[in-house]
Amino acid sequence: MNEGVEWALHSCLNLTWAEPGEAVTAARLAAFYGLPTAYMNKQLQALTRAGILSSISGPRGGFRLARRPEDITLLDVVTAIEGAEEAFRCEGILKEGPNGSADVDYRTTCLISQAMRKGDLAWRREIAAQTIADLKAAVERAYPHTPSSTRDRFANLRP
Repeated sequence: MNEGVEWALHSCLNLTWAEPGEAVTAARLAAFYGLPTAYMNKQLQALTRAGILSSISGPRGGFRLARRPEDITLLDVVTAIEGAEEAFRCEGILKEGPNGSADVDYRTTCLISQAMRKGDLAWRREIAAQTIADLKAAVERAYPHTPSSTRDRFANLRP
């Protein structure tokens, strides 16, 4: 996965602590961790296209969650940034090996491909079962000051 997934997950989580109705600019979201604004904006636009964020234009514009944190899974965010393709891409190299056959779909018959697809499915199931709200609750349990410090940081950032 590219770093955009990490940026997107942290941004979604941080947006849960923004003041109600507040939109946070890409520049502020990027400045929160010292990241490049242009690349952060690319990730935020992908989240907007996926319906995870909404983009508000104008002088008080920016981004905010388009859905409740309970309705945004980690898989939703990963898919918005990375796409829906499986992590392992079987190229069917067995067809060129000994006893290979051009008319066989090795993605379905190759034991390596099957094992990798099984692992990919397990990973996707696991992150599909976790939401931004789950992360929010875990962070708030472990670091109770995070919501107020996040709001303060957004308010005081000068990107």
